[in-house]
Amino acid sequence: MSTTTHASLSLVSTPNAPAAVGPYTQAVRVGDLLFLSGSLGLDPAVGKLVEGGVEAQAKQALKNLKAVVEAGGSEVGKVVKTTVFLADMNDFKAVNAIYSEFFGSHKPARSAVQVARLPLDALFEIEAIVSVA
Repeated sequence: MSTTTHASLSLVSTPNAPAAVGPYTQAVRVGDLLFLSGSLGLDPAVGKLVEGGVEAQAKQALKNLKAVVEAGGSEVGKVVKTTVFLADMNDFKAVNAIYSEFFGSHKPARSAVQVARLPLDALFEIEAIVSVA
């Protein structure tokens, strides 16, 4: 059985962020909302995790998130909610500093959880819901 994407949904992708590592798209737009898939700290030019630990991966993942947000017709200041996935909750403080610097005075709603394992053995992943209104 094959399912096609409903006409009410727009699939979003950009070469400025890594291609999906599975059977999904970088983001889906429905109405005035953009739902971003998880973003890892992959260098889009080579498709590999950046070196430098959780800090480098978090910075790259946020850069990738920004590229997808913009490709979806929005901006970082319209991020409504994020979910942060960490391989180790001991990295929370370091990641929080990078996250805070990235978003500046904008404070989206957020959840942060430690997970058993992330794709490609990444240390950080982030997904988001963004307003395009």
